[in-house]
Amino acid sequence: MQKMALQKALEKANLPPTALEFIFAGDLLNQCIGSTFSMRDMGIPFFGLFGACSTMAESLALASMAIDGGFADTAAAITSSHFCTAERQFRFPLEYGGQRTPTAQWTVTGSGAVILTAEGPGPYVKHITCGKIVDAGIKDANNMGAAMAPAAYSTISAHFNDLALRPSDYDLIVTGDLGAMGAEILVDFFKNDGVDISHNYNDCGLMIFSRQEQDVHAGGSGCGCSASVLCGHLLNGMRDGRWKKILFAPTGALLSPTSTQQGESIPSICCAIAISTQK
Repeated sequence: MQKMALQKALEKANLPPTALEFIFAGDLLNQCIGSTFSMRDMGIPFFGLFGACSTMAESLALASMAIDGGFADTAAAITSSHFCTAERQFRFPLEYGGQRTPTAQWTVTGSGAVILTAEGPGPYVKHITCGKIVDAGIKDANNMGAAMAPAAYSTISAHFNDLALRPSDYDLIVTGDLGAMGAEILVDFFKNDGVDISHNYNDCGLMIFSRQEQDVHAGGSGCGCSASVLCGHLLNGMRDGRWKKILFAPTGALLSPTSTQQGESIPSICCAIAISTQK
C-alpha cells in the first residue's frame, strides 16, 4: 500500500522517484517493517519513524523542517496501517473471537503519501507544534480515545497559546484518531477552559467510517486513518476551496503488547500541523 500511495503521489506531482531527497515513513508493524520493506528497493535516504497513529503528522513535521532548514528541496511523508495485523499485535488475534468493547476502535487498512517541496502551488505547511508525551494513567488498550485525548488537548492548547490563535482562526480542526469517546473528551476539556471547538472540529476516526452503517464501534484508528483522510479528503477539499486553513492534529498511543500485559499505562503524543491554501 505504501508503494502504491507513493507512486500515485509522485505521478500527481509529475516527479520521478529520484527527485526525492528523503523519505520519512512509519507504521504500526513491529520494527516498522511495512515502511522499510516498502522502501528498501527505492535507493532513497530513509528516516524510519514511530509515533503510533500520529505518524502522519510526525513525518510531515520532520519533512517540512528538513525543507525549511535548507537540507532538502523535495521529500516524502508516508504511513500506513492494517486492520488484521494491528489487532494481532495490540489486542487479540481475530481468530480468538474476543468481544469488542463499545470504546474500541477499528484499525483502518489504508495508506497515505504526501510529497513536500520547497516551491509549489500549495497547500502549504504554515506552522508545526510538536507535542509532549502525556500519560493520563489509562491502562485499557481498548479505550485509546480516552488515553490520547489529553495529549491532543495539550498540543492544540500549546498551538493556540504559542501563536496567539483561536479555534475560529481555522476552518477545520481535525484530530486523528480519537474516535467517539476521545473526541467528546477533547471537546469537554476545552469547554472547561471556556472555549468551544465543537462548531469546526472533527476527528479522522469519525470521518472515515459511517458508524450508523458500519460496525466499527467508536470509529476508526491507525496510522492509515488520518493519512487516508488527509490525502484523500482534506487536501483535495482545500484545493477545491472547501477549507482555507486546517489544523491537522493526529494523536498516537505509545504502547506495546508487552507494556499493556505488564499493567503499564498508555503514554500518548499529538503533533499539530497547520495547513493553509495561502502562502
